[in-house]
Amino acid sequence: MAKKSKVIKELQRQATVAKYAEKRMELKKNKDYEGLSKLPRNASPTRLHNRCQISGRPRGYLRKYKISRIAFRELAHKGQIPGITKSSW
Repeated sequence: MAKKSKVIKELQRQATVAKYAEKRMELKKNKDYEGLSKLPRNASPTRLHNRCQISGRPRGYLRKYKISRIAFRELAHKGQIPGITKSSW
């Protein structure tokens, strides 16, 4: 489990990106790079990092399922992910 402070910080970044998205688009369209530089750093979407929806883990993230590899494995073993079965050969 990730630190709750890190998960909350990431949620705040997502909110900041959403808040300034329209303004960033307008400034880019007008090529006002000075205005862009005056926006908060966390308003840039490149500062976002994918985190597991269950555990908040930042590494081993599977985009299709929006969870980490560890959470994916646990849910797959329990049969809670439709269409996923454990293979054995």
